[in-house]
Parts: sequence; C-alpha cells; structure tokens
Amino acid sequence: MEDKAANNNRSLKVILSIAVLLLVGTAFYTYSLYNESADTKKQLTEEKALVLKDLNNMAAQFDVAIGENEVANQKLVEARERIKGLMDSLKVSDNNVRSLWRYKKKFLALQTEMDVILAENDSLKVENVLLATSLDSTKLELQERTSFNDSLLVQNTNLAGIVENAAVLSTASLKGFGVIVRSSGKLIPTERASRVDKIRVCYTVTKNSLVTTGDKEFFVQVLDPQSNVLGLNEQINFDEIMLNYSLISKFNYEAKNLDICEFIEARGSTKFEKGRYVVNVFDEKSLVSTSSFELK
Repeated sequence: MEDKAANNNRSLKVILSIAVLLLVGTAFYTYSLYNESADTKKQLTEEKALVLKDLNNMAAQFDVAIGENEVANQKLVEARERIKGLMDSLKVSDNNVRSLWRYKKKFLALQTEMDVILAENDSLKVENVLLATSLDSTKLELQERTSFNDSLLVQNTNLAGIVENAAVLSTASLKGFGVIVRSSGKLIPTERASRVDKIRVCYTVTKNSLVTTGDKEFFVQVLDPQSNVLGLNEQINFDEIMLNYSLISKFNYEAKNLDICEFIEARGSTKFEKGRYVVNVFDEKSLVSTSSFELK
C-alpha cells in the first residue's frame, strides 16, 4: 500500500515538473515573439523615416528648379504637389511591410519621373539662354534702326527750316501714342500695349502765307514694330511712286496754325503689339514729317 502511494507521489511530481517546463517554455516563446515584434516595428519606423527623408529631398530639388524659372514649368509644379501628397499619406500610414513597400515603389517611380522632368527643365533653360541672346541681337538692330530714324527726324527738321517760306505745307509737333477709350468718350494715354484701344496721331499744320487756303489733305502712315502699315493700308500712286497709307487726314487750311488729331484702330480682335512704332506724314509723295513712339 505504501509502495502504491510512493508511486503516485512520483508520478505527480513528474507531471508537475512537465507542467512547469511547459509554462516556462510558453513564457519564453511569448517573450521572444514580443521582442521580435518590437524590433520589426522599430525597423519599419526607421525605414519609413528614410523614405520620408528621400521624398523631402526630392521636393526640395523641385523647389529649386521652380525658383529658377520666372514662369514655373507646369510639370515641375504638378510633380512637386504629388510628392507632397505622398509624404502626407505616408506620415499617417500603417507601419507594416506591405504598406511601406507600396510607398517605396511610388517613390522609385517619382524618382524616375523627376530625372526626366529635370532634364527637360535644363533643356528649356538652355533654349531660354539662346532666346535671350537672339532678343539682345534684335534689340541692337532696333536701336540701330531707332538711331537711323532719329537721324532722319533731325534731317527733316533742318529741311523744314530751309523750306519754311516755300509754297508747301509743313507740320510740327508730330507725335503718336496709345490711348484707352472710355465708354464716355474720355481718352487716357497709355504705353501698355495690352491696354491700347486706338493709336492717336496728332500734329500741327504750320502757317505758310505762300500756300493758298482751302481743303487740303495729308497721307498718314503708321508702321508697327514689324514695319507693317496699320489702319486702312491702302495704296496710291504718285508719278509711279507707290505709297501705302493708314488714313487720309483731311482739313481746311486757313493760312494759320492748325492742330489736327487722327485715330488708328486695330484690325478686328487683333491687339497692338509691344515695340517701336513709326509715324510718317506725307504731302502726296513727299515726306513732310516723321516721329516714333514705343508701346511696352
């Protein structure tokens, strides 16, 4: 009977020992899983921070490229906005492998797109430099033409003094300028090409007692920056000399100074362009006076 009790005690001790070992093993396994999960979470957090850093650096590159352009390239702006949207989404995303890998793939795709867009932007900058060089050359040519026209203006002024008492009409104070026409009829001078409604040409017919009184006319010619004749742009021949004119300025001469103003309108919806305009006044085929002005 005692042997049976002893055997039962030994069996109980074995079972208890096994249970303790299982409990210890389960606790160790659970602790290992917890540590592994914590390490994985830490690693994912670090990876997420690295992706955010790369996206932030990429956005900074686009900011620099956009800042170098007076008129921002639309592709640069759109790409930068996508990067910022991806960064905002990544900040609130779950820390798991699947989510992080999805954002890494989007980052790699953006990086490839960035290389292409920045290369295009560099090409545009080179083209802009070439265009600026061409514009400088054009500006120099216009300056030379301006100098030539100014020289002609001086020559015409001197000629006007010589023929003052001749039997021909002459003009003074010839000037052209852009105006805004209000609905009330009020005229507001402006140098801004985009706001010009009409070009106004004003001059004074100077007194000359040798010229008979009565109805007279001058041919007014206004040339745009491309040397196109504005207004009517009609032709008339004087002894085989052809003249293209913008309008015919008709007036009644009474042997005294007479102030005259005329208007040149744009054709249809066409606006006046920026640049230097030349105004010429002809008495038939003879150039009476010339002047110029600029719209910006």
